[in-house]
Amino acid sequence: MTLMYIVAATFLGGVVSVAMAAAISAPLLSLIVRHLVSLSTGVLLGTALLHVLPEAFEGGEPPQALFLTLLGGLMFFFLLEKAELYRHGHHHEHDDHHHHHGFDAEQAGRGGWSVLVGDSIHNFCDGVLIAAAFLADPHLGLVTAVAIIAHEIPQEVGDYIVLVNAGFTRTRALVYNMISGMAAVVGGVLGYYLIAPWEAYLPYMMVVAASSFVYVAVADLIPQLQKRLSWRDTAIQIFWLAAGLLMIWSIVGQLHGSEEGHGHGHGHDHAHEAVQAPAGVGASGASSALAR
Repeated sequence: MTLMYIVAATFLGGVVSVAMAAAISAPLLSLIVRHLVSLSTGVLLGTALLHVLPEAFEGGEPPQALFLTLLGGLMFFFLLEKAELYRHGHHHEHDDHHHHHGFDAEQAGRGGWSVLVGDSIHNFCDGVLIAAAFLADPHLGLVTAVAIIAHEIPQEVGDYIVLVNAGFTRTRALVYNMISGMAAVVGGVLGYYLIAPWEAYLPYMMVVAASSFVYVAVADLIPQLQKRLSWRDTAIQIFWLAAGLLMIWSIVGQLHGSEEGHGHGHGHDHAHEAVQAPAGVGASGASSALAR
């Protein structure tokens, strides 16, 4: 059952988001992309800081080790992006980023295929993170998947338009983006089988997932929001960012209420069935690494 959840979540995040991006017309795109970026910023920060990190820190691991993992994760994604293997830009023509006309066509023309390679690696990493989250706790997996799907839609909008500007036909850009999106499913399935024997390290994997969300929000999305706007546009921007935070806060609150209603720890039983405790670790020790 856990594997089915992982496949469904990664398929939605990696493939359906591409189709949704391609279905958005150019006029509508210019109206909603900035709002989507604000919304996904709130969703990513809310997921990382309100749910994933608290879950990881309640596992009983040394805080210093978890903070070191968080720092290492941020540096890892920074270096991965420097190598152009973790691209998650959202730029497109007429996006008010003050690039000269044809900027995206030049960028994609010089490395259109690197866009697809980088996006595939990004999607694969997202799939692994979703698998780790579902193995730790189905509820945590659900919130993580929501965050990734919300973030993927504006990202795929940007990638799709960059490829079209580079000379790809709309059909070809859609097909290649969907193939790239399938890397998330591959990452999720491989993650399910490779992570399961390492349940004691799941809190650290959750911290790595959180570092990915924080890095994308702080290094990519927030800089796009930091420009001079009218008071009205600033208010709208803050509204959508707050909506993302409130959405995650509401989901987390409902999940906690559900757990309390069914008894503490009951929601983790299915996740524990998917993994076996390492040799020499008792049942209580294994569950403490994951259970809240």
